[in-house]
Amino acid sequence: MAKTKSSLQPLAIGIDIGGTGTKFGIVDRNGNLLFSSEISSRNHSEIEGFINELFEALLPMIEDAGGSGRIRGIGVGAPNGNYYSGTIEYAPNLIWKGIIPLAKLIENKFQLPTTLTNDANAAAIGEMMYGAAKGMKDFIMITLGTGVGSGIVANGKLVYGHDGFAGELGHTIIIPNGRLHEGTGKRGPLEVYASATGVKLNAIEVLNNNNEPSLLRNVPLEELDSKKVYEAAIHGDKLAREVFDYTGTILGIALANFVMFSSPEAVILFGGLTKAGELILKPTREHMEANLIQVFQNKIKILVSHLRESDAAILGASALVWEMKS
Repeated sequence: MAKTKSSLQPLAIGIDIGGTGTKFGIVDRNGNLLFSSEISSRNHSEIEGFINELFEALLPMIEDAGGSGRIRGIGVGAPNGNYYSGTIEYAPNLIWKGIIPLAKLIENKFQLPTTLTNDANAAAIGEMMYGAAKGMKDFIMITLGTGVGSGIVANGKLVYGHDGFAGELGHTIIIPNGRLHEGTGKRGPLEVYASATGVKLNAIEVLNNNNEPSLLRNVPLEELDSKKVYEAAIHGDKLAREVFDYTGTILGIALANFVMFSSPEAVILFGGLTKAGELILKPTREHMEANLIQVFQNKIKILVSHLRESDAAILGASALVWEMKS
């Protein structure tokens, strides 16, 4: 017997807005991605044009999924997304400047309830609903990509702070008067040491500070990136391994600070750098434990996300809908 429309499982739309591309899809309550696609985030200088293109791209998916009556809502993850106000505020890597009332604009266009948060918070909610943090009430999500994002979950709730911007752990100062972060003008934040960009900068520093031979010396500076450092490291390159040791040292010290703030059950790492495996995880664990006071030692797990990287952004954004409805 065929299911009636009212008996069909409700679905959610997840949208992840990045500096260059916007991924979106339709997801069921179990985290199955039923439909997905992507458009450029840079085709329209005005936000209204972007939302129109997004609507046109999603409409056939909505119809194929059974119509808008089956969609419970829309979740959006975006840089500098404010959960409380539904606005994107001064995102440095988006072409729309100032304060953008994104949730309201999308809600008006799609006629569906819409929730917005920043991309790292969306990843944390997705991890709690579908991934390695399932069943956990206290954890910290760290995304190690071009930058370092984070989401803090305490007592089963995401920490937003009084203004919606809590959880900017990548911008915490880990080395006073250290390396310059060009985007913020601040010196010594975690992001310039423990991101994919940070690995490149760490490699340049290591190469400049000694004269030892290295496979990395054969790589033109403009081509040097975290992947090249990883490839050299797995071929036994001493300096490349030193780069990961240093990166893990800085990350481990930072994680110790974060752990002593919220006492999480686990720290969950997500993003491209986690593909380096034990090259980065081993020094990270060692230096986190070494910098924890005794009451926290040997209690906190460091886990790698269970979510597939290509789907995680959409899943995390869609999970906002179920959080909103719960």
